[in-house]
Amino acid sequence: MVTLSIALRAAKAFLSSLSPLFPLLILVPVALAPACAPARIRADDGPRVRVDGLPKTVNAAHRGGAMEVPENSMAGLLATYREHTSDVLDVDVRTLREGTLVAMHDRTLDRTTDHKGPVSALTPDEWSRVRIQPSPGLPGSWHPERPPTVAAVLDRFGGRTVLNIEVKDGRGLKRLAGMVRGRGLADSVYVQSNSLSLASRAHRMGLLTSVWRSVEQARTDRPEKWRRTVDMLSVDYRARDSDIRRAVASGVPRVWSHTILTPAARDRVLKLGCDGVLTDAPRRLARTEAH
Repeated sequence: MVTLSIALRAAKAFLSSLSPLFPLLILVPVALAPACAPARIRADDGPRVRVDGLPKTVNAAHRGGAMEVPENSMAGLLATYREHTSDVLDVDVRTLREGTLVAMHDRTLDRTTDHKGPVSALTPDEWSRVRIQPSPGLPGSWHPERPPTVAAVLDRFGGRTVLNIEVKDGRGLKRLAGMVRGRGLADSVYVQSNSLSLASRAHRMGLLTSVWRSVEQARTDRPEKWRRTVDMLSVDYRARDSDIRRAVASGVPRVWSHTILTPAARDRVLKLGCDGVLTDAPRRLARTEAH
């Protein structure tokens, strides 16, 4: 018994002597672990999305849903995202004077903000003073807000939802490619334009490409020639039935139609074979089942 008592006291003393080292012992594995990129997706956001996980029929919110929220605004994008009325958020991109990419559709600030003049003339500091002026016809209550940079959009929504980012001027493509790839989003972001040459460049950069075509362009297009460089083709919903069917049969992986405003217009292009629509009214379409 004496021997056992001595052994127990010795063991207790040994453990007590180690107690100051416990925090260090816990930290050692962390210190030895390889460095990791900071997580951009919170654990409670669910699994990371990819383009190949999109549903059979896609509902994409054009400019965030421009008939229901302030277009290309962070508040509008967040509202549409949180309502789960769309599978894809569509955002337009323009470039400031020194190269910063920002969310804006028009060439000038005149229509949607409290400033005037070309977007491309602004510095980042000048951009920070611009405020979006929500249209008075929008449902709900909206306040003026700073229009977001593309970096802010990617950091907030990247990996949480598929993005369709339309490049409005080609000089921003290289920087956008670096931002998308650097965040590990090359499998969940479409880079869109009306230019086939820009789409070809984006494809060579390892990006998913998206091309939209007008009614006139759809009449003469031969999209089967692009099936290896274009990942998504969007045709104006007013195009002829035969032109939409040709796009669907082209071999391009996904064919959508823009810009849909009503369930009837959606149902027509889906019957012609499209597997998605870009709409200014995602909430309205989400309330009505496709037929």
